[in-house]
Amino acid sequence: MKKTCIVLLGIITLIACIQSCDKFEPDEPAEDALLDGPIDGLSYEETQRFLDGDVTFNDEVFTVEKGLGPLFVANSCVSCHAGDGKGHPFSTLTRFGQVDETGNMFLHLGGPQLQNRAIPGYQPETIPFGATFSKFTPPAVTGLGLLEFVPDNVLLAMADPNDADGDGISGRVNWIDIPSFVTPRSGGVTQGGKYIGRFGKKASVYDLLHQTVDALTQDMGITSVYNPIDVYSGEEIDPEIATQKVNNLAFYLKTLKAPVQRKQNDPEVVYGKALFTSVSCISCHKPQLTTGNAPIPALSFKDFYPYTDLLLHDMGPDLDDGYTEGSAKTYEWRTPPLWGLGLSPDAQGGTYFLMHDGRARSIEQAIEMHGGEATQARQNYRNLPQKDKDALIKFLKSL
Repeated sequence: MKKTCIVLLGIITLIACIQSCDKFEPDEPAEDALLDGPIDGLSYEETQRFLDGDVTFNDEVFTVEKGLGPLFVANSCVSCHAGDGKGHPFSTLTRFGQVDETGNMFLHLGGPQLQNRAIPGYQPETIPFGATFSKFTPPAVTGLGLLEFVPDNVLLAMADPNDADGDGISGRVNWIDIPSFVTPRSGGVTQGGKYIGRFGKKASVYDLLHQTVDALTQDMGITSVYNPIDVYSGEEIDPEIATQKVNNLAFYLKTLKAPVQRKQNDPEVVYGKALFTSVSCISCHKPQLTTGNAPIPALSFKDFYPYTDLLLHDMGPDLDDGYTEGSAKTYEWRTPPLWGLGLSPDAQGGTYFLMHDGRARSIEQAIEMHGGEATQARQNYRNLPQKDKDALIKFLKSL
């Protein structure tokens, strides 16, 4: 009887603890919720579109019966972007082409992306003779709609291709051709019939519909009404995915909320943020941007904090992969947004795989790999005492 009472008392205590935990409200959201959910302000109909896209992105597994392949890289979106976060070495993509900017001569041989897997009865692609290639780690997909609707003239205002101000930073936009299914942004800027790219490692993608269609085609071999060309045969075939599903998938990417910074009031984080400015990291990693008018009201005229300028920069010979896209040089890379940086290990197996190809295993290593236009900022970081370096890294991990 005594033993039974002790057990009952333990159960009651456990229930009380669980109930008290349920009522506990932390100062900050749980980390596993920071890269999930839509932006605030969506209408009921927009929320339904978001949820439909969410199902396709996170739950849909493409099979042979659904049109997978015959050549492909992955059979689902989430396999490359677990939890909407960064990819890792097992999901790293290979892009191949050439060293100049005259256009990819290997498109008829499956370029620009290597499809390294195949359904039964087919052989995966290999990199063609004479092609150069680079490895691309899949990025996090949160907050992308905010980046899409930063006006073109804002990007051009940040660009300084000839380093007119003499600060050693000469960021520039990537002028690209856009596919016929893409509708140019209202108020967008063109040059010689080309448009400003802003997504992808080399800013070679115009908008998130462009990105979605390319991913379906190049990653999974899924044709759509927007791109009905089979990557294996090069022939036009019937769409293998409903147009509404493609549109809602792009809508999902546009309306995923931005990562939330943690520990913003921590004195060391505050100090690290000041150091980030003083060592000139903000020359490329611009803390704040603002959207213009957007077809989704919740994205219009919003201030946000991505820590990027979306421009191409010369990153030096150590990061020159001999591969280009659009007008980007082989040594030029788009400034990656830093928001969500501290959450990257959650999607990367508990560790870091940073830079465009995941070669940096820590934030410190990533900083040390910066060259070219970032050489002075890297040296400024090296000159800091260790306690200041620690504060700067802690700030970056708070993003």
